[in-house]
Amino acid sequence: MTVIGLISGTSYDAVDAAAARMWLAGDTLFLVPLGVHSVPIPAPLRARIAAVLPPQRTTVDEICRLDATIGQLFGAVAADANTALTGGAAELVSSHGQTVYHWVDGRTALGTLQLGEPAWIAEASGLPVVSGLRSRDITRGGQGAPLASLLDALLVLGDDRAAGSLNLGGIANITAWSDLGEIVAYDIGPASALMDRAVADATDGRERMDIDGVRAARGRVDADLLTVLLAEPYYRLPPPKSTGKELFHAGYLRATLGERDVPLDDLLATVTELTAVLVARSCREHGVQRLFVAGGGVRNPALMGRIRALAAPAHVSEFDDLGMSAQGKEAYVMAVIGFLTVHGLPATIPSATGAATSSILGSVTPGAGPLRLPARARSFPSRITIAAA
Repeated sequence: MTVIGLISGTSYDAVDAAAARMWLAGDTLFLVPLGVHSVPIPAPLRARIAAVLPPQRTTVDEICRLDATIGQLFGAVAADANTALTGGAAELVSSHGQTVYHWVDGRTALGTLQLGEPAWIAEASGLPVVSGLRSRDITRGGQGAPLASLLDALLVLGDDRAAGSLNLGGIANITAWSDLGEIVAYDIGPASALMDRAVADATDGRERMDIDGVRAARGRVDADLLTVLLAEPYYRLPPPKSTGKELFHAGYLRATLGERDVPLDDLLATVTELTAVLVARSCREHGVQRLFVAGGGVRNPALMGRIRALAAPAHVSEFDDLGMSAQGKEAYVMAVIGFLTVHGLPATIPSATGAATSSILGSVTPGAGPLRLPARARSFPSRITIAAA
């Protein structure tokens, strides 16, 4: 089956589509990566998304309008990806949508909201769409996150107790083995969320990010500010746990700075150091000696350099070394989830999300024709193998 996975992450800068051909053989899920198609989110839509994120107030009519507009954009991306990556051979779309709120009270996730109405995607692509991927896990006591933990477990960790998988998006999350021999996965804390916010605030929105980590590289870490940032109570919560811009929002950094006058380059060096310190802590806690990194953060040499330095002697490499694009990893995760869902297989690991049991994720919206699901798979795969096209 050929599946297109769609996602816009916590940085809401682009919609990423990844296409994969997959099949089950025994206990192995074979995956052929067919490529990644990424479309920047137009600036006016980015501004509208930013305007509804916490702690901003919004209205029901704006949420409705955004749900439709994002769905239309995702639909166009899916249709274009089907043409560009598969030659029109895709059979399914699996869409994460755009997270605008993740409702967490302490360590308990109570709800989650992703926008991007799947009917628009089905209409534009003509394909059935799996969507609403996080909520079922939450109904069973889980965090609904990180969804990447399944792919990490099957592709990266396997039986290797010294391996770990890190994603650097707006939020950093890790998958690793616990000292009890269980797979754990959780949001470590902010990655680009605070970096991007610092740049946008200091430039009145003229710049959106620290491109290539240039500012952070020439700045100096403010040790006092770093100490204050590291005192955030979230970091002391044991996993499973999840977070987002509900905590690390536009006002978080301003409130933490208070009356401090920290030059932008030094501020970026400090929040970059924060992420690296948190990643290194998690690596030490879980005995990670081989860390595979994906997400937009791999394009930031300053961040990757500090992670390598602080996580040493752990060896840090990019996800591409495994045969899967570091930039497209999360979209490939969505494709895998969609494949498992239509084959009647769960896509969560209870020890990773904190749920009582694993869950078959999402709902299915029919495409242009009658909905015909494949026969239910006989067994759950124990590994993912990247295969050649």
